[in-house]
Amino acid sequence: MKKTQNSVKKRIAIFASGSGSNAQKIMEHFKRSTEAEVALVLTNNPESYVLQRADSFEIPSHIFDRHEFYQTDDVLDLLKNLDVDLIVLAGFLWLIPQNLLKEYPGRMINIHPALLPKHGGKGMYGDRVHKAVMEAGDTEGGITIHYVNEHYDEGEFIYQAKYRIEKDDNLEMIKFKGQQLEHLHYPKIVETLIKKIKK
Repeated sequence: MKKTQNSVKKRIAIFASGSGSNAQKIMEHFKRSTEAEVALVLTNNPESYVLQRADSFEIPSHIFDRHEFYQTDDVLDLLKNLDVDLIVLAGFLWLIPQNLLKEYPGRMINIHPALLPKHGGKGMYGDRVHKAVMEAGDTEGGITIHYVNEHYDEGEFIYQAKYRIEKDDNLEMIKFKGQQLEHLHYPKIVETLIKKIKK
């Protein structure tokens, strides 16, 4: 019997360097999906908690070092062998090499915990971003989901969501408000984009 277009699941690979809470939300979101699945979780950090999260969902993982990522095609070959359709960065801290950018144009996305172009660039991640938001005296914060290019946080915007910063908000409250938006919107945006990819 000939397979219908929808019978083959589209495949997502997630790159993460840290705890992986966004990765978990995406894994949860696609766990029962008939259209797409998380096929692989990759990290540059052997101590990353995202590895345990992937294991709990029975999703394979791969740990790589700087040499493998930048000097070889091993990671690219792994993605191609798994027929990955979309790459999702979820707290991944390294710049993406040219071989991946060339293979996945318009199919690699990232989430940033601020309203870009403010508070972006190299070294701007996690609490560093939230502290910068506080120190700037911003009255609103937010998240930016964007395509990935050869520069940190400079790819075309896909989606932004905002939250209000109250005068007595501390670092933990700003971080919490941001994570709420990340966990709410990132899986939905991933689903929207994966549906547009022709298998």
